[in-house]
Amino acid sequence: MLLTRLLNACHHFPGFVYEAAHLRQASQTIEIEVRPRRGSRPCCSGCGRRGSGYDQLPVRRFEFIPVWGFAVVLLYAMRRVDCRHGCGVKVEQVPWGIGKHTLTKAYMQFLAQWARRLSWQETARSFRTSWEKVYQAVEWVVEWGLERRSLDSVRAIGVDEIQYGRGHQYLTLVYQIEAGMIRLLWVGKDRTLESFQKFFTLIGSELARKIEFVCSDMWKPYLDLIAQHCTNALNILDRFHVVAKMNKAIDEVRASEAKRMAYDGYAPLLKRTRWCLLKRRENLTDTQRLRLRDLLRYNLKSVRAYLLKEDFQQFWEYDSPTWAGKFLDQWCTQVMRSRIEPMKKFARTMRGHRELLLNYFRARKRFSSGVREGLNNKAKVTMRKAYGFRTFRATEVALYHVLGRLPEPPLTHKFC
Repeated sequence: MLLTRLLNACHHFPGFVYEAAHLRQASQTIEIEVRPRRGSRPCCSGCGRRGSGYDQLPVRRFEFIPVWGFAVVLLYAMRRVDCRHGCGVKVEQVPWGIGKHTLTKAYMQFLAQWARRLSWQETARSFRTSWEKVYQAVEWVVEWGLERRSLDSVRAIGVDEIQYGRGHQYLTLVYQIEAGMIRLLWVGKDRTLESFQKFFTLIGSELARKIEFVCSDMWKPYLDLIAQHCTNALNILDRFHVVAKMNKAIDEVRASEAKRMAYDGYAPLLKRTRWCLLKRRENLTDTQRLRLRDLLRYNLKSVRAYLLKEDFQQFWEYDSPTWAGKFLDQWCTQVMRSRIEPMKKFARTMRGHRELLLNYFRARKRFSSGVREGLNNKAKVTMRKAYGFRTFRATEVALYHVLGRLPEPPLTHKFC
């Protein structure tokens, strides 16, 4: 049959031959018989060495890549090996399969490649298999890649957390954020000191000392652990989290003032102004721009907080850490005189992390929050597509698969 000839030509394994193919109309399946070549000796699954045949087991079915809309199954009667190298009697190791998996290596990588483009449920439906088998395929490809990836070149990392599942469940993510190599390095369950410590256990103290830049937020356990392990690294506070903290302070001022004005019977001047105060001017819609123009005529705490926020944007435009530090000191002094408590709290936080903020300029602005936020968005999209990801392990595998840039098993040909 043409199919067996094609397989013997392009998907050939030494010591084996595709012998006959049968079409099963009822199940829309093509069954292909595989037999060992005459004189070939089975390979021990324990030590990988060849040995004498002991006996033969019943025929096993291995799922192969679908052809022309038909499921393809390889039929092979596994031999047992009488291993003379201390393993005893073992089931043979076949080159197209692994362990007790019913999927061939080729089919597992085929499914894994499609699982990057589609959700796992859609992949299973498209190729008439189950969600569990798609998971097994992706997990095998990920484990293969993790065992063979190199971390020796890591010099800059970013640390962040994202919410997953229901309730207050978080994942700690560590990325490599260097130009030309942006990838996920590690996924940790929960946002705890113990969880983050596992990353440094993974890479070891020698590699941790080689890290030159770390981009993180202001969470103290992160900062303490980074200072403890990455002794030669410049710890850069993430610009995204700085802006987020300021926006939170402004929103707190607006909400408190709106509540007080409503209680005192004033007109609802702050109604529908939240995004007018939080967004940059160039990002405002025409309606928001008009509403902001009207709001700026009033002497409100919310307006003063907004003007302080806009003034702070000059901080990011400096190139020299010395001049950036002078501007930061002046701005914090101005805020402390404003009598706006949420903004004063933010200014105290900035003073407490002054040196870490200025590390952004010492690193010559090479590491911004944009890279990590882009990766975080991809991670969230991956989890949104993750129908059925009920466990941390499945989520971890999916994230490594999409964001890890892992090495992949070699194949005789590529599928897509």
